[in-house]
Order: sequence, then structure tokens, then C-alpha cells
Amino acid sequence: MEDLKIRFITNFIKDDRWKYFTNGLETTYIVSFFAIVLGVVIGVLIAVVRSTADTIERPNLVIRILNWICRIYLTVIRGTPAMIQLLIMYYIIFGSVDVSKRVVAILTFGINSGAYVAEIIRSGIMSVDRGQFEAGRSLGLNYVQTMWYIVIPQAFKNVLPALGNEFITLLKETSICGYIALTDVTHGANTVRSQTYDPYLPLFGAALIYLISVSFLSALVTRMERRLRVNER
Repeated sequence: MEDLKIRFITNFIKDDRWKYFTNGLETTYIVSFFAIVLGVVIGVLIAVVRSTADTIERPNLVIRILNWICRIYLTVIRGTPAMIQLLIMYYIIFGSVDVSKRVVAILTFGINSGAYVAEIIRSGIMSVDRGQFEAGRSLGLNYVQTMWYIVIPQAFKNVLPALGNEFITLLKETSICGYIALTDVTHGANTVRSQTYDPYLPLFGAALIYLISVSFLSALVTRMERRLRVNER
């Protein structure tokens, strides 16, 4: 027990090493939050395009071209690892540009998440009864207004658990930010390990931080689901 206490002080207290974890946690939360926002925006746009192409019997040329672009995007993003995308974004796309590593991470994870969010929301849109769309049009709403005010809110409600799982996955995926030397929780733990030569305790500390963060996010999603069920009554 005394040895564990000494190791705890060495890894987290001495030389203010706890700051590696708090600074890393700040980066993790910032990257996750803005990547989620970007991913939802991209996902909604792509889901609307793809669901429109699927529901219209004879889509026009613009819809067909946009649907083709969206399909290529989904194939490429879902078919390649997030780590490779992060390295390409940092070393190739922004290799000659002085840009914040956080911005690079946000763009990478946002674009990556958008592909998965798009398919989740598209499934939600397709699950909404066709009569809801027809009812919106009968009220004088145009296509965009019907999607925005009637269809998409119902789609979000239907796929909220799946979206919650995607957000949790995204939060944990940010642990690869260390590959571009961005100090997140995992990178902070590895920095402490390199200083204290303790192979276990810093990693357990990082794991605990992720566990608490994911538990909080899961509880938040569960609470939103309950409120939506109450509103239905």
C-alpha cells in the first residue's frame, strides 16, 4: 500500500504531472465537441441528399451528382482508418500550412464522424412514415421546410441511441491525437510514463478519465431519451 502511495505521488503529484492529464482532457473535450458538431452538420446534409435520391423516383441531374459524391465520400471515409486520415490531414493536406493541431484534429474527426452520422440519420429519415412528409407538403411547406421541421426532428428521436454510441466512439477515437503530437489524455499519460518509467499507473489514470467521461455522456444521452419519451405522452 505504501508503494502504491509513493507511485501515485510520483506519477500525479510530483512536478505537477497531473497537469498533463488536465491539459490533455481539455484538448480531448474541445476536439470531441467541435468534431461532433461538424460531424452532425455533415451527416445531416449527406443524409438528406441520399434519402432524397432514394425516395424520388426520377431524381434530377443535380441530385444524382450530389448523391454520387456522397457515396464516394462515405466509401472512402468508412473504408480507411481514422489514424491514417489524421496523418494525411496533418502531414499532407496541412503539411505546408501553419495551422493549429487542434483544428486539424477537429476537421479529421468531424469529417470521419460525419460519414457514420450520415448513415445513422439516413436510416432515421427512412424510418419516418411517408405520410408525415405528405402531411407537411399538404400544409404548404416546401421540401426543405418539411424535412427540417417535420422529418428530421422525428429522425433524430428515432436514432438518438445510435447517435449517442457514435459520439462515445468519437470521444475515445481522439486518443490517437498523439500521433500528431497533440497532447490529449493518452498522450499526457505517455508523457508521464516516459518521465517516471511507471508502465501501469499513468495508463490506468487515463483509462479512468475516459471511463468517467463516457459514463457521463451515456447518462446524458439516456436522460435525453427519457425526456423525449415523456414529451410523446
